[in-house]
Formats: sequence, C-alpha cells, structure tokens
Amino acid sequence: MAVVIEKDKPVLVLLHGWGLNHAVWQQIRPQLSEHFQVLTPDLPGFGLTESYPQPYSLSNIAALVATQIPAGSLLLGWSLGGLVATQIALDYPQKVKALALVASSPYFVAAEDWPGMAPKVLRQFALALAKDVAQTIDRFLAIQALGSETARQEIKQLKQALLSLPLPQPEALAGGLTLLAEQDLRPRLAELRQPVAGCFGRLDSLVPVAMLEPLQLLLPQANLTVIPKASHAPFISHPLEFLNWLLDWAIQHSSKNEAICR
Repeated sequence: MAVVIEKDKPVLVLLHGWGLNHAVWQQIRPQLSEHFQVLTPDLPGFGLTESYPQPYSLSNIAALVATQIPAGSLLLGWSLGGLVATQIALDYPQKVKALALVASSPYFVAAEDWPGMAPKVLRQFALALAKDVAQTIDRFLAIQALGSETARQEIKQLKQALLSLPLPQPEALAGGLTLLAEQDLRPRLAELRQPVAGCFGRLDSLVPVAMLEPLQLLLPQANLTVIPKASHAPFISHPLEFLNWLLDWAIQHSSKNEAICR
C-alpha cells in the first residue's frame, strides 16, 4: 500500500499488539498528529488487514508491514508489535531511524535467566482460542489491565477498539500466540544500529519490570522508562505520562525537531 508523505512532518509509526488493531491508538493520535505524520498499520490478519502470510513467521510479518513504512521513520511497537518493530529495524534498517518498545520484550516467556510469562499461560490461551475466539480475547484484555487502578476503564476502551473493526483472523491469532511463545530476538539485539527506547508499566503481569535489568545488559545504550502505576497498556491507563514520554523520544530523534514546539 502506497503511503503519501507529508514533507513538513516527520513520520511516526505505531504498531499495535496481539488480538487488537490500530484503533487502540485513537486516544493519543490527535495530540501526536499535531507534530507528526502518524501511521498506524494493522498487523497482518488483524483489523482491516485481512490477509496474512503463510507461514505466520516474524520475518514474513515484518516484510509485509515494512512495505507500509517510509524510510527514516520513527517506529514504535506495543507488546507483539514490539517484536515486529524490532524485526523490521533488524531486517530493514533504512526504514527505522529510531526504535521504541512499549510493554514489549525480545522474549516473552519466562526462562531461568529471563523474567516473562509462564509458558502455561500461553498454552492455556492457545487451547481456549480453538474453542472461543471472542472469549479468549476478552480474557487477554483483562490480563493486560491487571493491577492498574483504572483496569475497568482500560478494558472497556480496549474492547471498544477491538469491536470497532473486524475481529482478527483465527489463523493470525494463533500465529501471534506462537510468536509470543517461541520467538526469541535476544541474540540479535546487538545488531541494532538505531537508538532504542522503552516504556513499561511497573504493574505489568505480561512483561514484568524485572525483565528490564537483563534487557539493559543486552542494550546498554537503551533508554528504558517505567510508569509506576501503569500495567500493560500505559497509553490507555496513563495517557498524559505516556504522551510526555513519547513526544520527548520522538522529538529527540526527529530530523525536524527544530520545527516542533510543545
């Protein structure tokens, strides 16, 4: 899909997470659009992008999404979208000027030396997915907001975003779960040549903040931020704090930062 570039604005690309679509960004997009050309492509098989690659591999997904990203973009990925964003930065470095990860991990599953989700959680989701897609996504939304003071409101907004567009393709949902369970980009992080930043919620049960210490060792130059009372969706639970972080990052790495005033 061809992208028309607004020459007077830097390009900021936002990638959503598993089970959802580009509507998750609707709360913060107006403020970002004042300064940036904001692109919010749907991951393959989600939202308005009904087609998806076979096999549903990270490299295949990154290749498709990369076609929608202009060269020199600021690229942000949330949760599963962070895996895709990292793969794009690795495989198509000319596309990514700076990389931001939100509640995302290069390896989502807990290991002996790596904090993450218990493998049984993802297995349970995979089994439930085969029985009832809508109910499984509903459970996943509840877990994303777990621990947040505004959990009920977060879940409501996430559901509204999901239901505003077609439900994800079952094969894409299953493929995305497999990526969350199996994909490990830790060995390749040293190949990244772009500046990396991250925003995480201290109450996140899917990407625990304990992961930040080993992540910092793999990315010593990365600038990692924690929002104390946020969970897995800080841009929904704490939009002002998240926007301040995002604008600081984006303006810092924008080639047109001299023209952007907050």
